[in-house]
Amino acid sequence: MKKINFIYLLFAFATLQSCTGDLDVVAEDSKILSPEELFSTQLGYKQALGGVYGNLSLTGTGDAGSSFLQGIDAGTSQFGRCMWYLQDLTTDEVVWTYENDEGTAELQRNTWTSANPILLGMFSRTMAEVALANDFLRQSTPELLTSRGITSTTDVAEINIYRNEVRVLRAFAYYNMMDLFGKAPFITENDPLNFKGPQYDRQQLFTFIETELNAVIPNLKAARTNEYGRLDKAMAQMILAKMYLNAQVYIGTPKYAECMAKCSDVIGGGYILKTNYLDNFKADNHTSSEMIFTLQSDGVKTQNYGATTVMINGQVGSVEGNGAEFGVGGWGGALRLRKQFVQKFDGAEFVTDVRKTYTSNSGSRPIDIATLTNAGQGYILHKFSNKTVAGVAGVNSAFVDTDFPLFRLADAYLMYAEAQMRKDGATNTNNATTANAQSLTYINALRQRANSGSASANVTQMLVNLDFIIDERARELHWEGHRRQDLIRFNKYGGGNYNWAWKGNIPNGTSFSSNLNVFPLPTASITANPNLTQNTGY
Repeated sequence: MKKINFIYLLFAFATLQSCTGDLDVVAEDSKILSPEELFSTQLGYKQALGGVYGNLSLTGTGDAGSSFLQGIDAGTSQFGRCMWYLQDLTTDEVVWTYENDEGTAELQRNTWTSANPILLGMFSRTMAEVALANDFLRQSTPELLTSRGITSTTDVAEINIYRNEVRVLRAFAYYNMMDLFGKAPFITENDPLNFKGPQYDRQQLFTFIETELNAVIPNLKAARTNEYGRLDKAMAQMILAKMYLNAQVYIGTPKYAECMAKCSDVIGGGYILKTNYLDNFKADNHTSSEMIFTLQSDGVKTQNYGATTVMINGQVGSVEGNGAEFGVGGWGGALRLRKQFVQKFDGAEFVTDVRKTYTSNSGSRPIDIATLTNAGQGYILHKFSNKTVAGVAGVNSAFVDTDFPLFRLADAYLMYAEAQMRKDGATNTNNATTANAQSLTYINALRQRANSGSASANVTQMLVNLDFIIDERARELHWEGHRRQDLIRFNKYGGGNYNWAWKGNIPNGTSFSSNLNVFPLPTASITANPNLTQNTGY
Protein backbone atom coordinates (compact mmCIF):
# COMPACT_ATOMS: atom_id res chain seq x y z
CA MET A 1 0.00 0.00 0.00
CA LYS A 2 1.42 3.35 -0.99
CA LYS A 3 -0.10 5.34 1.87
CA ILE A 4 0.25 5.32 5.64
CA ASN A 5 -2.49 3.13 7.10
CA PHE A 6 -4.20 5.75 9.21
CA ILE A 7 -6.57 3.15 10.79
CA TYR A 8 -8.66 5.17 13.27
CA LEU A 9 -6.53 8.16 12.43
CA LEU A 10 -6.32 11.01 14.82
CA PHE A 11 -9.96 10.66 15.78
CA ALA A 12 -9.24 7.90 18.27
CA PHE A 13 -7.61 10.42 20.56
CA ALA A 14 -8.42 13.88 19.22
CA THR A 15 -11.37 14.08 21.59
CA LEU A 16 -8.94 14.48 24.45
CA GLN A 17 -8.86 18.23 24.11
CA SER A 18 -10.12 21.27 22.29
CA CYS A 19 -7.54 22.13 19.67
CA THR A 20 -7.21 25.87 19.86
CA GLY A 21 -9.79 27.11 22.30
CA ASP A 22 -11.86 28.53 19.45
CA LEU A 23 -13.28 25.23 18.25
CA ASP A 24 -14.40 21.92 19.62
CA VAL A 25 -13.11 18.55 18.46
CA VAL A 26 -15.95 16.06 18.24
CA ALA A 27 -15.98 12.28 17.97
CA GLU A 28 -17.58 10.88 14.81
CA ASP A 29 -16.76 7.20 15.24
CA SER A 30 -18.35 4.86 17.73
CA LYS A 31 -15.14 2.78 17.69
CA ILE A 32 -13.20 5.38 19.64
CA LEU A 33 -10.38 3.91 21.69
CA SER A 34 -9.54 5.13 25.15
CA PRO A 35 -5.97 6.37 25.71
CA GLU A 36 -5.27 3.28 27.80
CA GLU A 37 -6.34 1.02 24.93
CA LEU A 38 -4.68 2.99 22.13
CA PHE A 39 -1.36 3.59 23.86
CA SER A 40 -0.89 0.12 25.32
CA THR A 41 1.43 -1.09 22.55
CA GLN A 42 4.02 0.23 20.13
CA LEU A 43 1.51 -0.46 17.33
CA GLY A 44 -1.00 1.76 19.11
CA TYR A 45 1.50 4.59 19.11
CA LYS A 46 2.03 4.08 15.40
CA GLN A 47 -1.71 4.32 14.86
CA ALA A 48 -1.72 7.58 16.80
CA LEU A 49 1.23 8.78 14.72
CA GLY A 50 -0.87 8.08 11.63
CA GLY A 51 -3.43 10.39 13.15
CA VAL A 52 -1.03 13.32 13.35
CA TYR A 53 -0.08 12.77 9.71
CA GLY A 54 -3.73 12.14 8.82
CA ASN A 55 -4.78 15.63 9.86
CA LEU A 56 -2.88 16.93 6.82
CA SER A 57 -5.03 14.85 4.47
CA LEU A 58 -8.39 14.17 6.07
CA THR A 59 -11.07 16.24 7.72
CA GLY A 60 -13.24 13.62 9.43
CA THR A 61 -13.95 9.91 9.84
CA GLY A 62 -17.21 9.90 7.90
CA ASP A 63 -17.63 10.66 4.22
CA ALA A 64 -15.62 13.29 2.36
CA GLY A 65 -17.81 16.03 3.78
CA SER A 66 -17.26 15.12 7.43
CA SER A 67 -15.23 17.26 9.80
CA PHE A 68 -14.01 16.70 13.34
CA LEU A 69 -13.70 20.48 13.78
CA GLN A 70 -17.07 21.38 15.20
CA GLY A 71 -18.82 24.16 13.31
CA ILE A 72 -16.19 24.28 10.53
CA ASP A 73 -17.03 22.81 7.13
CA ALA A 74 -14.79 20.13 5.65
CA GLY A 75 -14.65 21.97 2.34
CA THR A 76 -13.13 25.05 3.96
CA SER A 77 -10.80 23.30 6.39
CA GLN A 78 -8.89 20.58 4.51
CA PHE A 79 -5.24 21.45 5.02
CA GLY A 80 -3.93 21.03 1.48
CA ARG A 81 -6.91 22.72 -0.13
CA CYS A 82 -6.79 25.72 2.19
CA MET A 83 -3.03 26.03 1.80
CA TRP A 84 -3.34 25.90 -1.99
CA TYR A 85 -6.10 28.50 -2.02
CA LEU A 86 -4.07 30.91 0.12
CA GLN A 87 -0.77 30.40 -1.69
CA ASP A 88 -1.97 30.17 -5.31
CA LEU A 89 -5.54 31.43 -5.73
CA THR A 90 -4.49 34.80 -4.30
CA THR A 91 -1.81 35.21 -7.01
CA ASP A 92 -1.26 35.40 -10.77
CA GLU A 93 -1.60 31.65 -11.31
CA VAL A 94 -5.25 30.67 -11.21
CA VAL A 95 -8.89 31.73 -10.86
CA TRP A 96 -11.95 29.85 -9.65
CA THR A 97 -15.23 29.97 -11.59
CA TYR A 98 -17.59 29.26 -8.73
CA GLU A 99 -17.51 32.53 -6.83
CA ASN A 100 -20.46 31.45 -4.71
CA ASP A 101 -18.08 28.95 -3.09
CA GLU A 102 -17.47 30.19 0.43
CA GLY A 103 -14.47 32.43 0.72
CA THR A 104 -12.85 31.90 -2.69
CA ALA A 105 -14.21 35.07 -4.30
CA GLU A 106 -12.52 37.21 -1.65
CA LEU A 107 -9.25 35.34 -2.00
CA GLN A 108 -8.89 35.57 -5.76
CA ARG A 109 -9.91 39.24 -5.74
CA ASN A 110 -7.58 40.08 -2.81
CA THR A 111 -10.48 41.45 -0.78
CA TRP A 112 -10.44 39.00 2.12
CA THR A 113 -11.52 39.90 5.66
CA SER A 114 -11.11 38.31 9.06
CA ALA A 115 -14.50 36.65 8.57
CA ASN A 116 -13.34 34.58 5.57
CA PRO A 117 -14.22 30.91 6.27
CA ILE A 118 -11.14 29.57 4.49
CA LEU A 119 -8.89 31.61 6.75
CA LEU A 120 -10.70 30.19 9.76
CA GLY A 121 -10.39 26.70 8.30
CA MET A 122 -6.65 27.04 7.71
CA PHE A 123 -5.99 28.59 11.11
CA SER A 124 -8.04 25.94 12.90
CA ARG A 125 -6.73 22.94 10.96
CA THR A 126 -3.13 24.07 11.43
CA MET A 127 -3.54 24.68 15.14
CA ALA A 128 -5.31 21.32 15.37
CA GLU A 129 -2.06 19.83 14.07
CA VAL A 130 -0.21 21.54 16.92
CA ALA A 131 -2.70 20.18 19.45
CA LEU A 132 -2.51 16.64 18.08
CA ALA A 133 1.28 16.75 18.12
CA ASN A 134 1.28 18.03 21.68
CA ASP A 135 -1.04 15.24 22.79
CA PHE A 136 1.17 12.62 21.17
CA LEU A 137 4.21 14.03 22.95
CA ARG A 138 2.35 14.08 26.29
CA GLN A 139 1.29 10.46 25.82
CA SER A 140 4.75 9.17 24.88
CA THR A 141 6.99 10.35 27.71
CA PRO A 142 9.43 7.79 29.14
CA GLU A 143 7.43 7.73 32.37
CA LEU A 144 4.17 6.90 30.60
CA LEU A 145 5.78 4.24 28.42
CA THR A 146 7.14 2.52 31.53
CA SER A 147 3.83 2.77 33.37
CA ARG A 148 2.07 1.19 30.38
CA GLY A 149 4.46 -1.72 30.27
CA ILE A 150 6.27 -0.64 27.10
CA THR A 151 9.85 -1.36 28.12
CA SER A 152 11.32 -3.21 25.15
CA THR A 153 14.39 -1.36 23.92
CA THR A 154 13.24 -1.80 20.33
CA ASP A 155 9.72 -0.50 21.03
CA VAL A 156 10.96 2.49 23.02
CA ALA A 157 13.44 3.40 20.29
CA GLU A 158 10.74 3.19 17.64
CA ILE A 159 8.37 5.39 19.63
CA ASN A 160 11.16 7.91 20.10
CA ILE A 161 11.48 8.09 16.31
CA TYR A 162 7.74 8.80 16.18
CA ARG A 163 8.21 11.57 18.72
CA ASN A 164 10.87 13.25 16.61
CA GLU A 165 8.67 13.08 13.51
CA VAL A 166 5.80 14.61 15.46
CA ARG A 167 8.03 17.47 16.56
CA VAL A 168 8.78 18.17 12.89
CA LEU A 169 5.07 18.10 12.04
CA ARG A 170 4.40 20.58 14.84
CA ALA A 171 7.24 22.80 13.59
CA PHE A 172 5.77 22.60 10.09
CA ALA A 173 2.41 23.74 11.45
CA TYR A 174 4.01 26.73 13.15
CA TYR A 175 5.97 27.45 9.94
CA ASN A 176 2.67 27.79 8.09
CA MET A 177 1.24 30.02 10.81
CA MET A 178 4.36 32.22 10.65
CA ASP A 179 4.19 32.47 6.87
CA LEU A 180 0.45 33.00 6.44
CA PHE A 181 -0.63 34.86 9.57
CA GLY A 182 2.65 36.25 10.92
CA LYS A 183 1.78 35.07 14.42
CA ALA A 184 0.21 32.20 16.36
CA PRO A 185 -0.91 31.14 19.81
CA PHE A 186 2.07 29.21 21.16
CA ILE A 187 1.35 25.92 22.91
CA THR A 188 3.58 22.94 23.67
CA GLU A 189 3.18 19.58 25.36
CA ASN A 190 4.23 21.20 28.63
CA ASP A 191 1.09 23.34 28.73
CA PRO A 192 -2.19 22.09 30.20
CA LEU A 193 -5.15 21.08 28.04
CA ASN A 194 -7.27 23.94 26.72
CA PHE A 195 -4.45 26.35 27.46
CA LYS A 196 -4.86 29.73 25.77
CA GLY A 197 -1.35 30.16 24.47
CA PRO A 198 0.46 33.50 24.41
CA GLN A 199 0.85 35.19 21.04
CA TYR A 200 4.18 34.51 19.34
CA ASP A 201 5.28 36.86 16.57
CA ARG A 202 7.38 35.90 13.57
CA GLN A 203 10.71 36.31 15.34
CA GLN A 204 9.61 34.10 18.23
CA LEU A 205 8.14 31.47 15.91
CA PHE A 206 11.23 31.53 13.69
CA THR A 207 13.49 30.96 16.68
CA PHE A 208 11.36 28.11 18.02
CA ILE A 209 11.07 26.32 14.66
CA GLU A 210 14.76 26.69 13.88
CA THR A 211 15.81 25.43 17.32
CA GLU A 212 13.33 22.56 17.26
CA LEU A 213 14.28 21.30 13.80
CA ASN A 214 18.01 21.52 14.41
CA ALA A 215 17.52 19.54 17.61
CA VAL A 216 15.64 16.66 15.99
CA ILE A 217 17.35 16.39 12.57
CA PRO A 218 20.23 14.22 13.88
CA ASN A 219 17.66 11.75 15.26
CA LEU A 220 15.45 11.50 12.17
CA LYS A 221 15.76 8.77 9.59
CA ALA A 222 18.09 9.56 6.71
CA ALA A 223 16.60 10.88 3.49
CA ARG A 224 14.66 8.27 1.52
CA THR A 225 14.94 5.58 4.22
CA ASN A 226 11.56 6.02 5.94
CA GLU A 227 8.36 4.39 4.74
CA TYR A 228 6.48 6.41 2.15
CA GLY A 229 4.29 9.09 3.65
CA ARG A 230 6.47 9.62 6.71
CA LEU A 231 9.04 12.38 6.95
CA ASP A 232 12.81 12.15 7.22
CA LYS A 233 15.78 14.49 7.59
CA ALA A 234 15.20 16.04 4.18
CA MET A 235 11.68 17.18 5.08
CA ALA A 236 13.00 19.03 8.14
CA GLN A 237 15.87 20.46 6.10
CA MET A 238 13.43 21.74 3.46
CA ILE A 239 11.43 23.62 6.09
CA LEU A 240 14.63 25.26 7.31
CA ALA A 241 15.69 26.08 3.74
CA LYS A 242 12.33 27.76 3.12
CA MET A 243 12.62 29.72 6.36
CA TYR A 244 16.15 30.87 5.58
CA LEU A 245 15.25 31.90 2.02
CA ASN A 246 12.41 34.03 3.39
CA ALA A 247 14.19 35.19 6.55
CA GLN A 248 14.50 38.75 5.25
CA VAL A 249 10.69 38.85 5.09
CA TYR A 250 10.07 37.02 8.33
CA ILE A 251 12.63 38.55 10.69
CA GLY A 252 14.39 41.26 8.70
CA THR A 253 17.69 39.35 8.63
CA PRO A 254 19.00 37.61 5.50
CA LYS A 255 20.11 34.00 5.89
CA TYR A 256 21.01 33.05 2.34
CA ALA A 257 24.18 31.12 3.20
CA GLU A 258 22.14 29.03 5.65
CA CYS A 259 19.56 28.39 2.93
CA MET A 260 22.25 27.20 0.53
CA ALA A 261 23.64 24.85 3.17
CA LYS A 262 20.25 23.24 3.84
CA CYS A 263 19.49 22.94 0.13
CA SER A 264 22.84 21.20 -0.31
CA ASP A 265 21.93 18.78 2.49
CA VAL A 266 18.65 17.97 0.73
CA ILE A 267 20.25 17.65 -2.71
CA GLY A 268 22.86 15.32 -1.25
CA GLY A 269 20.16 13.08 0.22
CA GLY A 270 19.89 10.81 -2.80
CA TYR A 271 16.92 12.36 -4.57
CA ILE A 272 16.94 12.23 -8.37
CA LEU A 273 14.99 14.33 -10.84
CA LYS A 274 12.23 12.30 -12.43
CA THR A 275 13.08 11.97 -16.12
CA ASN A 276 9.59 12.96 -17.21
CA TYR A 277 8.48 16.17 -15.47
CA LEU A 278 4.76 15.35 -15.67
CA ASP A 279 5.21 11.97 -13.99
CA ASN A 280 5.55 13.93 -10.74
CA PHE A 281 1.87 14.85 -10.94
CA LYS A 282 0.19 11.57 -11.81
CA ALA A 283 -1.75 9.00 -9.79
CA ASP A 284 1.37 6.96 -9.02
CA ASN A 285 3.62 9.91 -8.18
CA HIS A 286 4.45 8.22 -4.90
CA THR A 287 7.05 6.30 -6.92
CA SER A 288 8.86 9.47 -8.01
CA SER A 289 12.49 9.72 -6.88
CA GLU A 290 12.03 13.48 -6.69
CA MET A 291 9.44 13.64 -3.92
CA ILE A 292 10.65 14.78 -0.50
CA PHE A 293 7.28 15.04 1.23
CA THR A 294 3.73 14.87 -0.08
CA LEU A 295 0.19 15.29 1.16
CA GLN A 296 -1.32 11.88 0.60
CA SER A 297 -4.39 11.24 -1.49
CA ASP A 298 -6.09 7.92 -2.13
CA GLY A 299 -9.39 7.55 -3.99
CA VAL A 300 -10.55 4.82 -1.59
CA LYS A 301 -8.78 5.23 1.74
CA THR A 302 -8.49 9.02 2.07
CA GLN A 303 -11.54 10.40 0.33
CA ASN A 304 -11.63 14.15 0.79
CA TYR A 305 -11.94 17.33 -1.22
CA GLY A 306 -8.28 18.12 -0.86
CA ALA A 307 -5.85 19.97 -3.07
CA THR A 308 -5.28 17.42 -5.83
CA THR A 309 -8.92 16.35 -6.02
CA VAL A 310 -9.88 20.01 -6.41
CA MET A 311 -7.14 20.76 -8.94
CA ILE A 312 -7.62 17.73 -11.18
CA ASN A 313 -11.41 17.93 -11.27
CA GLY A 314 -11.13 21.69 -11.64
CA GLN A 315 -8.78 21.44 -14.63
CA VAL A 316 -11.56 19.98 -16.75
CA GLY A 317 -12.77 22.84 -18.96
CA SER A 318 -16.42 23.24 -19.88
CA VAL A 319 -15.43 23.74 -23.52
CA GLU A 320 -13.14 20.71 -23.63
CA GLY A 321 -15.79 18.27 -22.41
CA ASN A 322 -15.45 15.51 -19.79
CA GLY A 323 -12.53 14.60 -17.61
CA ALA A 324 -11.47 11.39 -19.35
CA GLU A 325 -8.03 12.86 -20.08
CA PHE A 326 -7.41 13.31 -16.37
CA GLY A 327 -9.15 10.17 -15.06
CA VAL A 328 -11.91 12.08 -13.26
CA GLY A 329 -15.48 13.16 -13.80
CA GLY A 330 -14.57 16.83 -13.79
CA TRP A 331 -16.19 19.99 -12.47
CA GLY A 332 -16.70 21.86 -15.73
CA GLY A 333 -14.16 24.64 -16.02
CA ALA A 334 -13.80 25.51 -12.35
CA LEU A 335 -10.13 26.49 -12.57
CA ARG A 336 -8.51 28.64 -15.25
CA LEU A 337 -5.20 30.39 -15.74
CA ARG A 338 -4.58 34.10 -15.42
CA LYS A 339 -2.96 35.67 -18.47
CA GLN A 340 0.22 36.70 -16.68
CA PHE A 341 1.06 33.10 -15.84
CA VAL A 342 0.43 31.93 -19.40
CA GLN A 343 2.78 34.63 -20.67
CA LYS A 344 5.64 33.15 -18.64
CA PHE A 345 5.90 30.63 -21.50
CA ASP A 346 5.96 33.17 -24.33
CA GLY A 347 8.97 32.81 -26.61
CA ALA A 348 10.47 30.31 -29.01
CA GLU A 349 12.55 28.69 -26.26
CA PHE A 350 9.38 27.29 -24.67
CA VAL A 351 7.87 25.63 -27.75
CA THR A 352 9.04 22.18 -26.62
CA ASP A 353 8.92 22.84 -22.86
CA VAL A 354 6.78 20.05 -21.34
CA ARG A 355 5.88 22.30 -18.41
CA LYS A 356 3.77 24.32 -20.85
CA THR A 357 0.67 22.15 -20.52
CA TYR A 358 -2.10 24.71 -20.92
CA THR A 359 -4.55 24.74 -23.81
CA SER A 360 -6.84 27.34 -25.36
CA ASN A 361 -9.00 24.70 -27.11
CA SER A 362 -7.62 25.54 -30.55
CA GLY A 363 -7.92 29.23 -29.89
CA SER A 364 -11.57 29.26 -28.87
CA ARG A 365 -10.68 30.36 -25.35
CA PRO A 366 -9.59 33.98 -24.90
CA ILE A 367 -6.52 34.47 -22.77
CA ASP A 368 -8.18 37.38 -20.98
CA ILE A 369 -10.71 36.71 -18.23
CA ALA A 370 -13.16 39.59 -18.38
CA THR A 371 -15.66 37.85 -16.09
CA LEU A 372 -14.44 35.60 -13.33
CA THR A 373 -17.58 33.45 -13.41
CA ASN A 374 -17.35 32.77 -17.17
CA ALA A 375 -15.89 29.26 -17.45
CA GLY A 376 -15.21 29.79 -21.16
CA GLN A 377 -12.61 32.48 -20.56
CA GLY A 378 -8.99 31.73 -19.70
CA TYR A 379 -6.74 28.83 -20.62
CA ILE A 380 -6.92 25.40 -18.95
CA LEU A 381 -3.98 23.67 -17.25
CA HIS A 382 -3.21 19.98 -17.90
CA LYS A 383 -0.46 19.47 -15.32
CA PHE A 384 -2.05 17.19 -12.73
CA SER A 385 -3.74 13.89 -13.54
CA ASN A 386 -5.54 11.00 -11.85
CA LYS A 387 -3.95 8.62 -14.34
CA THR A 388 -0.78 6.65 -13.76
CA VAL A 389 2.36 6.85 -15.86
CA ALA A 390 0.98 3.88 -17.80
CA GLY A 391 -2.27 5.77 -18.48
CA VAL A 392 -4.47 3.82 -16.06
CA ALA A 393 -7.15 5.91 -14.37
CA GLY A 394 -7.43 5.98 -10.60
CA VAL A 395 -9.92 3.66 -8.97
CA ASN A 396 -12.28 6.54 -8.18
CA SER A 397 -13.31 9.20 -10.69
CA ALA A 398 -14.41 11.60 -7.93
CA PHE A 399 -11.48 11.37 -5.48
CA VAL A 400 -7.98 11.13 -6.89
CA ASP A 401 -4.96 8.97 -6.09
CA THR A 402 -2.49 11.76 -6.86
CA ASP A 403 -0.44 13.01 -3.92
CA PHE A 404 0.23 16.73 -3.55
CA PRO A 405 3.99 17.45 -3.95
CA LEU A 406 4.56 19.66 -0.96
CA PHE A 407 8.36 19.52 -1.27
CA ARG A 408 10.35 18.12 -4.20
CA LEU A 409 13.94 18.23 -5.37
CA ALA A 410 13.42 20.82 -8.13
CA ASP A 411 12.48 23.41 -5.52
CA ALA A 412 15.74 22.81 -3.64
CA TYR A 413 17.65 23.42 -6.90
CA LEU A 414 15.93 26.75 -7.49
CA MET A 415 16.14 27.84 -3.86
CA TYR A 416 19.89 27.20 -3.87
CA ALA A 417 20.34 29.29 -7.02
CA GLU A 418 18.28 32.19 -5.71
CA ALA A 419 19.95 32.19 -2.29
CA GLN A 420 23.41 32.10 -3.90
CA MET A 421 22.59 35.03 -6.16
CA ARG A 422 21.15 37.08 -3.32
CA LYS A 423 24.08 36.30 -1.01
CA ASP A 424 26.74 37.07 -3.59
CA GLY A 425 24.90 40.15 -4.86
CA ALA A 426 24.85 41.64 -1.38
CA THR A 427 28.63 41.44 -1.20
CA ASN A 428 29.34 42.88 -4.65
CA THR A 429 30.03 46.61 -4.94
CA ASN A 430 27.53 46.93 -7.80
CA ASN A 431 24.95 44.71 -6.07
CA ALA A 432 25.19 42.30 -9.01
CA THR A 433 23.19 39.10 -8.71
CA THR A 434 25.11 36.58 -10.77
CA ALA A 435 24.47 32.86 -10.84
CA ASN A 436 27.63 30.86 -10.22
CA ALA A 437 28.53 27.61 -11.94
CA GLN A 438 26.73 25.40 -9.41
CA SER A 439 23.53 27.43 -9.65
CA LEU A 440 23.61 27.27 -13.44
CA THR A 441 24.05 23.52 -13.23
CA TYR A 442 20.91 23.20 -11.13
CA ILE A 443 18.88 25.58 -13.29
CA ASN A 444 19.92 23.90 -16.52
CA ALA A 445 19.19 20.44 -15.14
CA LEU A 446 15.57 21.54 -14.83
CA ARG A 447 15.57 23.24 -18.24
CA GLN A 448 16.97 20.15 -19.92
CA ARG A 449 14.51 17.87 -18.13
CA ALA A 450 11.68 20.07 -19.40
CA ASN A 451 12.96 19.76 -22.96
CA SER A 452 13.58 16.02 -23.29
CA GLY A 453 17.17 16.32 -22.14
CA SER A 454 18.18 18.78 -24.82
CA ALA A 455 21.09 21.05 -23.91
CA SER A 456 19.67 23.65 -26.29
CA ALA A 457 17.37 24.70 -23.44
CA ASN A 458 20.33 25.72 -21.27
CA VAL A 459 20.69 29.33 -20.17
CA THR A 460 23.91 31.24 -19.75
CA GLN A 461 25.06 33.36 -16.84
CA MET A 462 24.15 36.53 -18.75
CA LEU A 463 20.47 35.50 -18.92
CA VAL A 464 20.04 34.55 -15.27
CA ASN A 465 19.01 37.36 -12.95
CA LEU A 466 16.46 37.44 -10.14
CA ASP A 467 13.61 38.27 -12.53
CA PHE A 468 14.52 35.12 -14.44
CA ILE A 469 14.52 33.11 -11.21
CA ILE A 470 11.01 34.06 -10.12
CA ASP A 471 9.65 33.36 -13.61
CA GLU A 472 11.47 30.04 -13.71
CA ARG A 473 9.98 29.16 -10.33
CA ALA A 474 6.53 29.83 -11.82
CA ARG A 475 7.27 27.64 -14.82
CA GLU A 476 8.62 24.78 -12.73
CA LEU A 477 6.50 24.96 -9.56
CA HIS A 478 3.12 26.42 -10.58
CA TRP A 479 0.09 25.18 -8.66
CA GLU A 480 2.35 23.62 -6.00
CA GLY A 481 1.65 26.13 -3.23
CA HIS A 482 4.70 28.43 -3.49
CA ARG A 483 3.60 31.43 -5.54
CA ARG A 484 2.33 33.87 -2.89
CA GLN A 485 5.44 33.37 -0.78
CA ASP A 486 7.64 33.87 -3.84
CA LEU A 487 5.89 37.08 -4.93
CA ILE A 488 6.18 38.54 -1.44
CA ARG A 489 9.89 37.73 -1.28
CA PHE A 490 10.42 39.46 -4.65
CA ASN A 491 8.33 42.49 -3.60
CA LYS A 492 5.79 41.72 -6.34
CA TYR A 493 2.71 40.89 -4.23
CA GLY A 494 1.25 43.97 -2.60
CA GLY A 495 2.13 47.30 -4.20
CA GLY A 496 2.28 48.12 -7.89
CA ASN A 497 5.57 46.52 -8.93
CA TYR A 498 3.70 43.71 -10.67
CA ASN A 499 0.02 43.40 -11.51
CA TRP A 500 -2.05 40.50 -12.74
CA ALA A 501 -5.62 39.95 -13.89
CA TRP A 502 -8.09 40.70 -11.11
CA LYS A 503 -5.36 41.62 -8.64
CA GLY A 504 -6.99 44.01 -6.17
CA ASN A 505 -10.43 43.25 -7.71
CA ILE A 506 -9.71 45.08 -10.98
CA PRO A 507 -9.85 43.20 -14.35
CA ASN A 508 -6.41 44.40 -15.44
CA GLY A 509 -5.02 44.40 -11.91
CA THR A 510 -4.10 47.09 -9.44
CA SER A 511 -1.89 47.45 -6.40
CA PHE A 512 -3.06 46.65 -2.91
CA SER A 513 -1.67 47.50 0.49
CA SER A 514 1.35 45.57 1.74
CA ASN A 515 -0.56 44.74 4.93
CA LEU A 516 -2.17 41.98 2.83
CA ASN A 517 1.21 40.23 2.80
CA VAL A 518 -0.11 38.49 5.90
CA PHE A 519 -3.65 37.29 6.35
CA PRO A 520 -5.88 38.49 9.18
CA LEU A 521 -6.42 36.28 12.16
CA PRO A 522 -9.97 34.89 12.08
CA THR A 523 -12.38 36.85 14.22
CA ALA A 524 -13.51 33.67 15.99
CA SER A 525 -9.94 32.83 16.97
CA ILE A 526 -9.31 36.24 18.52
CA THR A 527 -12.60 36.06 20.38
CA ALA A 528 -11.64 32.68 21.82
CA ASN A 529 -8.12 33.70 22.89
CA PRO A 530 -7.72 37.20 24.36
CA ASN A 531 -3.94 36.89 23.99
CA LEU A 532 -4.27 37.28 20.22
CA THR A 533 -4.27 40.65 18.46
CA GLN A 534 -5.32 41.44 14.92
CA ASN A 535 -2.75 42.13 12.21
CA THR A 536 -2.28 45.74 11.13
CA GLY A 537 -4.76 47.00 8.58
CA TYR A 538 -7.55 44.54 9.29
